[in-house]
Amino acid sequence: MNLNDVTRAYDFTDYTVVITGGGGVLCGEMACLLAGCNANVAIIDRDPSLADKVVKRIDSKVGRAIVVYGDVLQPDLIKKAVDQVIKEFGKIDALINGAGGNNPKATTNPTTSFFDLPPEAMKFVFDLNIMGTIIPSQIVGRHMAEQKKGNIINISSMNSFRPLTRIAAYSAAKAGVSNFTQWLAVHMAQEYSPNIRVNAIAPGFFLTEQNRFLLTDKETGQLTDRGRKILEHTPMGKFGEPSDLFGATLWLLSPLSSFVTGIVLPVDGGFSAYSGV
Repeated sequence: MNLNDVTRAYDFTDYTVVITGGGGVLCGEMACLLAGCNANVAIIDRDPSLADKVVKRIDSKVGRAIVVYGDVLQPDLIKKAVDQVIKEFGKIDALINGAGGNNPKATTNPTTSFFDLPPEAMKFVFDLNIMGTIIPSQIVGRHMAEQKKGNIINISSMNSFRPLTRIAAYSAAKAGVSNFTQWLAVHMAQEYSPNIRVNAIAPGFFLTEQNRFLLTDKETGQLTDRGRKILEHTPMGKFGEPSDLFGATLWLLSPLSSFVTGIVLPVDGGFSAYSGV
């Protein structure tokens, strides 16, 4: 293999990628990346206005990008969205399950103990992260099983390796995403085709709209106690940038990782390797 072969491995011309939660910070950057590598990108989001902002950033000269309304917890809506993507692009080659998140009501704090966390709040977190990964995988996975090839990337979290304090439901839910990734990788390879691969990326700590003011002070921009502790346990001593996920994303989608399935790949500045001592 020479340099030209490697370069071609990252040319996704005629390759269609569906991204759930693509209106968010991290998956929005992935969408722009893949469109820049000539892929067809379909962003499924229940807030099309957020996804529209991502599409506007994509140069129309490279790749094609569309926004499709869908809710990852509503199978009928995801099926309609998938049908729309196939009508537009003819097929789906890859799925990135990026929809997820936490709920402040499912987080312990000085006035709310673990024993008082509302079941409905914790159920929301579990459903969004686990069922929000399983349902699209069922619907897009059926299409991949029929065409005997495909690639699924789930977005797990550092919380699946090292559960953080306060966010019990989110940590447990992301651990479930990692476990499901391994299960689905085996199932799809054994039951349908070894050319259907399933992996996950486990981001470390990135400043997003969800956690920015948990890790930094809104008024001063200084680190909060929580943000400081995280950086103290991150050997590289910094938060990740969205572009830090690009290499993992391209590699897992490309033929260069054709013998890789069932892994959960940390992109975390060394957080998962550090014992704190």
